[in-house]
Amino acid sequence: MFYNIAIFLKERPLGECKVANHKSSAKRAKQEKVKRMTNKVKTAKSRTAVKALKEAVTKGDKTQAIALLSKVQSLLAKLAKSPAMKKETASRKTSRLTKLVASVK
Repeated sequence: MFYNIAIFLKERPLGECKVANHKSSAKRAKQEKVKRMTNKVKTAKSRTAVKALKEAVTKGDKTQAIALLSKVQSLLAKLAKSPAMKKETASRKTSRLTKLVASVK
């Protein structure tokens, strides 16, 4: 049992996976980590844009909402091309946001 985690972490090279027993599985673990981080960044970016759009709608600013809608639609379409989000999910979200913007007077 390792009582000092710092010593335990220093024993392993930086790129080496703790679980992998083969070079190929270590490489796969590194690739999955990179993909997971890129997907996380993309989804966070789209989520922030959706929040800004909803905030513009609640303020009643239709011109800003329309400008933000095109940005959000673009982000969701790009996200749907990647495995971070399914096409149906992106389509449903854009449809609901379009209805929301259309309801602003």
